[in-house]
Amino acid sequence: MLGYLFAALIGLALGTLGGGGSILTVPVLVYVLGFDAKLAIAMSLPVVGAAALVGVLSHWRAGNVRLQTAAIFGSVAMVGSYTGARASVWFSGRAQLLILGSVMVAAALSMLRNATQDERTDNAPPHPALLLAVGLGVGVLTGLIGIGGGFLIVPALVILGRVPMKAAVGTSLLVIALNSASGYLGHYGREIVPWGFVVRFTSVAVLGILAGTALVHHIPTRQLKRAFALLLVVIGVLILWQNRTQL
Repeated sequence: MLGYLFAALIGLALGTLGGGGSILTVPVLVYVLGFDAKLAIAMSLPVVGAAALVGVLSHWRAGNVRLQTAAIFGSVAMVGSYTGARASVWFSGRAQLLILGSVMVAAALSMLRNATQDERTDNAPPHPALLLAVGLGVGVLTGLIGIGGGFLIVPALVILGRVPMKAAVGTSLLVIALNSASGYLGHYGREIVPWGFVVRFTSVAVLGILAGTALVHHIPTRQLKRAFALLLVVIGVLILWQNRTQL
């Protein structure tokens, strides 16, 4: 039951923030539900991808999805995601968890920083090269450790792509869905995925994301970011501490 509560939280964060929630999926599968780290990473990708895709539909109706931006950014990210998934065979499960813990702490710091800043309104030109570099890096992390990467995608779209925040959230979800599909293809055949459980877990996450997209205009996003960032810090530090003996 606790695992499904976290599934709802993952969806809620994806719906309201456009990212961040997916980073909880692997820790929940490993530390709450007891799955092996490598299997948890493979399982997390269809969960995150399906939940994000449902969120895209809601944002699409609101006009908050930039298809051209998602196609350009997402295509590069998908290459990185597939590459990261194939390269994951060279990492132990514990090493992958160490990377995940470090990324969680970095994500929390990014969310705390963004929560204290207003949306950029300057007229500086976009930075496509940097945007694509971020896309590639996010993709590699998706394939390697099973995260959606929305906590990096949203600020990259806003700051480097000059995409308005609301559109960045919706576009981020589409990129996450593409990323997750590509990453899962990279893992395909290596792990036996319990699809019955994955479908149930994903269904709860979808309910959470539907609630999040419905509430996004009615809740204080900054306060939510701060609270969620603190949760990420706690979980990230615990993961790093538990796996500290692995270099």
